[in-house]
Amino acid sequence: MRRLISLLAVMVAAPAVAAPNSAYVVMGDGGAIARVVTADTTCPVMRVDGHDVVMTVRFAAATVPQRPTASTPENAKPSAFPVTVCEAMLPAGAKRATVDGTELPVPKRDIRRIVVIGDTGCRLKAADHAYQPCNDPAQYPFARIAASAAKWKPDLIVHVGDYQYRENPCPAGETGCTGSVWGYGWDSWRADFFGPGAPLLAVAPIAPARGNHETCNRAGQGWWRFLDGRPRVDKRDCDDPANDQSGDWSEPYAVPLGHGAQLVMLDMAVAGSKAFAPDDWKHAAFEATYQSLAALAAKARYTFAVDHHPILGFAATAKLGVATMSPGNLSIQSVFGAHGPRQLPAGVAIVLSGHYHAWEQVSFTSNQPSQFITGFSGTLEDIVPLPEHLPPGAEPAPGAAVARFASWIDGFGYMTLERTGADSWRALVHGVDGRVVNRCTITGQRSKCDLAQVPAAKAG
Repeated sequence: MRRLISLLAVMVAAPAVAAPNSAYVVMGDGGAIARVVTADTTCPVMRVDGHDVVMTVRFAAATVPQRPTASTPENAKPSAFPVTVCEAMLPAGAKRATVDGTELPVPKRDIRRIVVIGDTGCRLKAADHAYQPCNDPAQYPFARIAASAAKWKPDLIVHVGDYQYRENPCPAGETGCTGSVWGYGWDSWRADFFGPGAPLLAVAPIAPARGNHETCNRAGQGWWRFLDGRPRVDKRDCDDPANDQSGDWSEPYAVPLGHGAQLVMLDMAVAGSKAFAPDDWKHAAFEATYQSLAALAAKARYTFAVDHHPILGFAATAKLGVATMSPGNLSIQSVFGAHGPRQLPAGVAIVLSGHYHAWEQVSFTSNQPSQFITGFSGTLEDIVPLPEHLPPGAEPAPGAAVARFASWIDGFGYMTLERTGADSWRALVHGVDGRVVNRCTITGQRSKCDLAQVPAAKAG
């Protein structure tokens, strides 16, 4: 009895281990990285195939100055990160990994099923008077999308960027977002991504691309803490504006999919809407991106390039009340296009992007890779929808002759990719709760969808 009392006393005195706020796996530069976000000041021990693996601190808890948006500097507030971000590389071939009882989704060697999502945050932006009803799951449905996509049991999640949209406070009178957290700290990251996305993060690793909402003057501080797949580098954290040139760009890296296929993750989030001047530092950075992408693509048989800004897609703009097509990203084209009208290096078969709040597919009769856009997974949809018909002769880049164009602008959703052959995939477009709204096939760099249009011949 005395021994039992002593044992009970020890159990009561022992401090409880805090459960992680979030535990997930990032497909990073060099392999799979287990990450834990915890309220503890020390990192937990990860258990991998019966062995302990020590996790190290990527970022300690801190409160750092918020980078105010130029349009609403009066709303600036410090970004509070009252959490420790821990990480450890998962050994290649790991079968099972847990952290404090939480099962982690270890990567498969052969990736056959991929969920593609993008632009998932709830938009609160004073400059556009855009106050999405974050409290309404019908009007901000990312949680429903994540739950639906998780049921499909993917091997990998690809997020094409823009995770965090809560720039400004919800004003009085906007009942749909009353009480919503805002700013760029952990509370907003949890509300916009880690909370609603938890069911999906629990079933598969994530390959995250960086969006323009994660640049240093927005949510870059959280990007470097939570999602970037590269090792931490001193001063590359967006905390100090003096280091933004380092914090706003990084080298591409590859994520193997098996059987000679790969993703290449690009960080060109700082691309604007105009061509870069030759002396702009971003011109040199994007040239380095092109060269690295070319070198990585040469090492694999089949490459998906993942970049937030669509290089070869269309956006819609309104002129005199009529929707017209705008071409792909001119900043990137001003650098990549110097290497030829293909825009992308040889070996790149498919480009996956977001940024435009719609789903879109473009395939070409010329030599460009197919472009898919999946920026429709939660954030407020584009004010100007894509036109029903592609104008004759429309090109997203000079010399890019469109063979097929498809879009879906009637709601939120996600896309799935399923391997059907060595260089072929089936792409399905899903609504919020999984309903299939379009079916596409990919063979090499060509793609076609059931609900698509073949452009009319250019008048001449």
